[in-house]
Amino acid sequence: MRDLAERVGITERAVQRIIDDLAEAGYLAVEREGRRNRYRVHEQHRLRHPVEAHCEVAGLIGLVLGKARSRARK
Repeated sequence: MRDLAERVGITERAVQRIIDDLAEAGYLAVEREGRRNRYRVHEQHRLRHPVEAHCEVAGLIGLVLGKARSRARK
């Protein structure tokens, strides 16, 4: 979470709240592995805003990763 917070530019506590909210809403599954947690994204889950409710999480992830990959190529 520390790495993610640093990369995004928010506090670790903010990352924790976001992850908790996503898990509670069913977007993430949290599995305990020793002293760490492993998170699995439910990619088939639909976005919750009415305008985007027809879209799955997988599409959003693909959009974000596609942009990140194209920036890395430049």
